Amino acid sequence: MNLTEFQSWVKEYYEANGWSDLDIFIRIGFLAEETGEVARAIRALEVGRDRPDELEGTSEELKRELVEELGDVLGNIIVIANKYDITLENIFESHRGKLQKKVSR
Repeated sequence: MNLTEFQSWVKEYYEANGWSDLDIFIRIGFLAEETGEVARAIRALEVGRDRPDELEGTSEELKRELVEELGDVLGNIIVIANKYDITLENIFESHRGKLQKKVSR
């Protein structure tokens, strides 16, 4: 599946579940929450679990959890991009251009 297909799939999936109708500020809250979950997953991989409510996992399990959380962040970013009719390709190209300008300074 390429970027455009994935972005369309996420759009259809979120719309079918009524998740695209949420206020943009609620969506930003979800993005912030998911970003925190990425941080927690990375901490588990790098430092380990240290809270009593967190279960230990194998390195493979912890990495799968990170992949899932990164997917949740990406899903929220796609919903936000879709709201403003921005393609992932446009985001990637813009970001690459921004980074290339920094390197050439």
